[in-house]
Amino acid sequence: MRVALDAMGGDFAPLEPVKGAVLATQEMDHLNVILVGNKELIEKELEKYNYDKNRITIEHAPDVIAMDEKDNPAMAVRKKPLASMNVALDLIKEGRADASVSAGNTGALMTASQLKLRRIKGVLRPAITTVFPSKKGHLVMLDAGANAECKPEYLDQFAVMATKYSEVLLGTGDPKVGLLNIGEEPGKGNELTKEAFSLLAENKKINFVGNIESRDMMDAGIDIVVTDGFTGNILLKTAEGTASFILDFLKKEIPKKGLYKLGALLLKPVFKRLKEKMDSSEYGGALFLGLNGISIKAHGNSDSKAFKNAIQVAEKFAEVDLVGGVKEAIS
Repeated sequence: MRVALDAMGGDFAPLEPVKGAVLATQEMDHLNVILVGNKELIEKELEKYNYDKNRITIEHAPDVIAMDEKDNPAMAVRKKPLASMNVALDLIKEGRADASVSAGNTGALMTASQLKLRRIKGVLRPAITTVFPSKKGHLVMLDAGANAECKPEYLDQFAVMATKYSEVLLGTGDPKVGLLNIGEEPGKGNELTKEAFSLLAENKKINFVGNIESRDMMDAGIDIVVTDGFTGNILLKTAEGTASFILDFLKKEIPKKGLYKLGALLLKPVFKRLKEKMDSSEYGGALFLGLNGISIKAHGNSDSKAFKNAIQVAEKFAEVDLVGGVKEAIS
């Protein structure tokens, strides 16, 4: 399998993407990575490592779409056809790569992915799909920001696509689908959620279990949470901010007293497991689900571990033909 990696995307490019590519190929014998970006800068980073030159190659791309790009995303994508994220996606179109990973500008990557890969026939809107920790293990949440304005039928279709995603990535059998709402009762919510509830309840392709409140979603045995992109993006960023606050608070408070330090030492394995559970880099990034190709958005501040995991997840989706599975589910 061949994964095209945008080596110029993210806050720490090309250092972390390149290192992540090396780590990924060291762990997966059948993986090939195409590093896309400024050839001179990438070669300089690669000099730091021993790697198989037959399995890590470079595709030169002279331009970059910045994280704080002044142009709007659609304009930036069109004005810079040789930007690294554009070239990485072109490799999929040309059949030279099976999947793509980028930590670059989210709006630009979403636009470029739709323009170059196109939607699967029958898909109304693609959705940003991400993974949350839960008591059960993990759950899938979408839409995390691709569609601020949604129609009920979008949410209904998100549930069908996410069911296939959950089965492939997490190995979940007959995943339970919940609709994010302000209450559990069927009549709760606005017109969008009320109408979506009716559609989901009638959908024979999914295992819909009803409404779910945000405070319960990680605690109720749900496998998939469906919502609109505006709500989902707020939920995602609130969860990330809360996790960061808790970890920062513990780091500041524990050194204040010797007794705290002793307790922390005894609880170190627990803290390590908690950090791993809350670490978004463990799940490899968010997939633009519903497109004719695998395009994964890694977090802008991704380190080499996050890039490695994103590459491995991209390879897995391509290997099991997730796109084909979604096509079958939608048809």
